Amino acid sequence: MSEETKLEVGAAAPNFTLNNQDGQEVGLSDYLGKKVIVYFYPAAATPGCTTQACDFRDNLNSLKSAGYVVLGISPDKPGKLRKFADKESLNFDLLSDEDSAVQQAYGAYGKKSMYGKEYYGTIRSTVVVDEAGKVSHAFYNVKASGHVSFLRDSLGL
Repeated sequence: MSEETKLEVGAAAPNFTLNNQDGQEVGLSDYLGKKVIVYFYPAAATPGCTTQACDFRDNLNSLKSAGYVVLGISPDKPGKLRKFADKESLNFDLLSDEDSAVQQAYGAYGKKSMYGKEYYGTIRSTVVVDEAGKVSHAFYNVKASGHVSFLRDSLGL
């Protein structure tokens, strides 16, 4: 899937198995029958990514009570994810996608620019997968701040 390809509502969510912050394998198929919020972020422990992760942390109980599981995916190694999770008291799995294959499959990897330079990297994105493994919502180029509130509104929570 090219970086221009975005997942569409109703499409089968690409399955994946990645290592979490503890080095344990976590797969999307582990959550079949549950609703899963998969969010992609560029780098653990950076300001925007910390804001977004803490927003999910602070709202996790209400998301869980509405039947959602949250998985965060970045290109960071599991050790860095463990430090990030510990420092910010994160209460959900962070998954390591070092080769960006899952990000590419979800349309969350592509051309970006910063300070006039173009490069390829993670596009801050969120995909919601329903109980049957289909995409129910897909949001690309989301803002880190206020994203969970936006997501809750979009999901009718």
